[in-house]
Amino acid sequence: MSDGPDGAFVRADVSSAREARRERRRDERRAARRMQRKAERRAEREGLARGVEDPDFRIGFQVAGVQKGGTTTLHGYLELHPEIGLGATKELHFFDNESYDWSAPPYDRYHRSFAIEPLHRIHGDCTPIYLYWEPSLARIRAYNEALRFIVVFRNPIERAFSHWAMAYARNEDRLLFDAAIRAGRERVADAPPLGLSRRIHSYVERGFYGEQMRRFLTLFPRAQMLALTSEELFGDHRAALARVTEFLGVMPFPDDLAARHANSKKQRVDYPSVLTRADAELLAGVYRDDLAEFQALSGLDVSAWLDPTRYPG
Repeated sequence: MSDGPDGAFVRADVSSAREARRERRRDERRAARRMQRKAERRAEREGLARGVEDPDFRIGFQVAGVQKGGTTTLHGYLELHPEIGLGATKELHFFDNESYDWSAPPYDRYHRSFAIEPLHRIHGDCTPIYLYWEPSLARIRAYNEALRFIVVFRNPIERAFSHWAMAYARNEDRLLFDAAIRAGRERVADAPPLGLSRRIHSYVERGFYGEQMRRFLTLFPRAQMLALTSEELFGDHRAALARVTEFLGVMPFPDDLAARHANSKKQRVDYPSVLTRADAELLAGVYRDDLAEFQALSGLDVSAWLDPTRYPG
C-alpha cells in the first residue's frame, strides 16, 4: 500500500538530513586537512621543530571542557603565555575522532600540530568535548596517564541555552529551545552511542557534570584536574589564571593582564527563543541530583546554579 504524499515528504526529509550530515562530516575532514597543511607550512616558514620530530614528545595538559563554558576565552589567555605551547588551532578533536584506528593511534598526526619553541615548558590542547565524549578520557590515559586537565564548568542551565543558540546560528537545529530540551532529547536518546546527535543536540546531556566527574575519577586522580567555574574566569580572571599557571607549573601572568571575552563581539542572530523560568525549572529538576554529586566530587559550591527565579517568567 502506498504511503501517500505525507510519507513521501517524510522520506525526502530523512534523505535530506542524511545528506546534510554526510556533507558536514566531509566539511570537517576537509577543515582538518587544511589545518594540518597550515601548521606544516608555518613550521617550514619559521623553521620550527614539531612535536612529531621528537619521539618522546607528549602534551602535558588538556582544556577538556566544558563546551560554551569559556574555553575560547581561556585559550586566548593561554596563547599569550610564552611558556605554554598550544596546538595549531584551538580544537584539534583528536581523542574524539571516531575515524581513527584506536588500536594504533596516529599520534604523529596529532604531534605535527604542536611547535616546539625554546621557552615552552608544557604543551596543551583545548578541545572541550573531551570530558563529555565517553571514549576520549580512556584514550587520553593510554596516551599520557600523567596528563593534567583544566575544566571550566558553567551553570548547566545557561550552558544548555548557549549550546542551542550556537546550533541554531549554525543552522544545525530548527527546533525552538523549549522543544529541544523536552521532546527534542529523544534525538540524543535514540542516536547510536557515538552518533552525530550526541554531539550536536546534547544541550541537556552535556550538563550532567557529576556523571562526567565520576567517569574521570575512575581513570585519573582528582589532583590531575583543575576545576574552575565560568564565574571565576570572567569575574576575576587574574585569580583564575593564577590558579592555572600554578597548576601547570609555569610563571604567573603579568599582574596587569587585561580581561578578555572571546565571544563578546560575535555577530548577533535573531533567535526565536529565550531562556524562560519554565525552562529553567524543568532543567533544575533534571540536574538537581547530578549537581549534588558534582559538588561533592569537585569541591565547587554551585548551589546557586539551580535558582530558576533569576530567569524571566
